[in-house]
Amino acid sequence: MQELEEKMSQPDFWDDKNKAQEVVQQGTALKNRLEEFNGLLQDCEDAEIMYELAQEEEEYLKEVETSLLQLHQGLDDLELSLLFKDEYDAGAAIIALHPGAGGTESQDWTEMLLRMYNRWAERQGFTVEMLDYQAGDEAGVKSVTLLIKGENAYGYLKAEKGVHRLVRISPFDASGRRHTSFAAVDVLPDLEEGANAEIVLDPTEIKTDTYRSGGAGGQHVNKTDSAVRLTHLPTGIVVQCQNERSQISNRMAAEKILKARLLELKRAEQEKELAGLRGDQQEIGWGSQIRSYVFHPYSLVKDHRTNVEAGNVQAVMDGEIDAFINAYLRRQN
Repeated sequence: MQELEEKMSQPDFWDDKNKAQEVVQQGTALKNRLEEFNGLLQDCEDAEIMYELAQEEEEYLKEVETSLLQLHQGLDDLELSLLFKDEYDAGAAIIALHPGAGGTESQDWTEMLLRMYNRWAERQGFTVEMLDYQAGDEAGVKSVTLLIKGENAYGYLKAEKGVHRLVRISPFDASGRRHTSFAAVDVLPDLEEGANAEIVLDPTEIKTDTYRSGGAGGQHVNKTDSAVRLTHLPTGIVVQCQNERSQISNRMAAEKILKARLLELKRAEQEKELAGLRGDQQEIGWGSQIRSYVFHPYSLVKDHRTNVEAGNVQAVMDGEIDAFINAYLRRQN
């Protein structure tokens, strides 16, 4: 921090705004980490003092227990934050949701997952931007892409990549039968400008299609060809964005997603672990799920990678997924 503060005090510090901003962000991250560490040291000292008092007065034992629980949780959080070693872990995440086979049922399940991740981001104090949204035929969504910004957003959310399975009594089945639905969650790092110089888009390798945005009314929607679809010809990767008001903004957002997908593909080729880094490219169906959400005949959410379970399905759907994320990150490290 002292080294960074010396840099920031130089008269020419802001001459290069991009580099200056990187230094400021590094300084803020270090300051937060140091404050967290010093806070834990203080909590430890307070717990020791409380314990000494409890040797004389037993009524302090309950406060000692509370202090130790808080200290344990703080250490747990700090330990978890040290697991973020990937160069993109600290940044924002691009998360795309797609329904599996099953039509309206799967599309509704995809919308339920969308709500779950929005609630989780809200709990974390993160911001969410919708890059692309295609409504379902009758209910739910056909596909949706989000940009979630916050400290270590990608580091956390990469644990969610995979197929998610739902078991419930379908509200769309007049006979009240039990249905199983699937949805795929894909997570990519958000590549900031200059953060990944090796990923350069060649205009001659990209096919651009424009079309009218779909959505609910408004003066702009459905009246101009503002939506953008990019096809990377060498790889066949297709990305699209229609949620911004201008074609230029949609193209910029689509290029961001395309760069992230190309980076992921490059990593997979370098490490020869395509299935792992692409989140297991399997059919969105039986045998490929990473987590099951059972609403009926009992209430249970189970992560099949770590065997972590939660009995309160509604709480999970309200964004309480930290136990699953944390267990996965610890298992990977």
